[in-house]
Amino acid sequence: MVPYNPKQWDRILFSVHGTVLPRTLKRVVFYGGLTAAVWAWNVYGMHLPAIDPLGHSLLGVALGLLIVFRTNTSYDRYWEGRKLWGQMVTAARNLVRGAASAGVDVAELVRLAAAYTVTLKQHLRGNRDFSEIQSLVSESTYAHVTAGSNPPSVMAFYLSAWIQERLTRKEIDTALSRGLEGCVCTMVENEGGCERIGKTPIPFAYAAHLKQMLTVYLLTLPFVLVPKMDVIAILVVAGITFGLVGIEEAGVEIENPFGTSPNDLPLEELCDTITRDTGELARLSERVSKAA
Repeated sequence: MVPYNPKQWDRILFSVHGTVLPRTLKRVVFYGGLTAAVWAWNVYGMHLPAIDPLGHSLLGVALGLLIVFRTNTSYDRYWEGRKLWGQMVTAARNLVRGAASAGVDVAELVRLAAAYTVTLKQHLRGNRDFSEIQSLVSESTYAHVTAGSNPPSVMAFYLSAWIQERLTRKEIDTALSRGLEGCVCTMVENEGGCERIGKTPIPFAYAAHLKQMLTVYLLTLPFVLVPKMDVIAILVVAGITFGLVGIEEAGVEIENPFGTSPNDLPLEELCDTITRDTGELARLSERVSKAA
């Protein structure tokens, strides 16, 4: 995620990193060049007849509605992903807080919770490198996680096993164990929500049709504008291309928010937040126990 101050409009205006400009520039140049070629043909070759823009305008209205719908759908997916990870942070805090309040040593639970979120982050990115958790879990746990088809679910099993073991030792009661297990279930449910977003792209027919309509619109636009606007049509087509293609590309950019591009969710920071906050709860529990 690109951090920025929304009040510093000048820095935002002239930013390139994190924008869709690099992805749209080639098409802006292409359609601007096409318009220049049509203008030259109109001036030095066959004079183009004036075309009634009504049909093109109607196509532009339909195209605009499709682009807006595409962008809104992508942002809904992005925001849902952020909400799911926010709930993940809350569930991890509640899990460790609940166990720590009972006076249980939660050092291992903190490591398991941190390992779960890191494993989920890698899983959502399609990355099988789980070396980040090697120092947090035992060798056998690490082997089971790396061998599993769904590594976060394996880590969730070890979280539940930790709760069951404390219940068996009578370090926690049944009511508390149910509450802690509820936190684990919340984390697993959020995992499923994230997987739903990551594995269900915008339907291909819709995405393809939008790109096809956009291409047809921009290819025909020079023939409508050049007879009416002359050489100024070059700049106008380039500007319209930048606007329409940029909005469509912004939707593509945030469609899957769990990757590593500048506009994706800051999963590393969220994992660090869970590790930091649960670690603080564990240290607080330890100090309270010593004071008592």
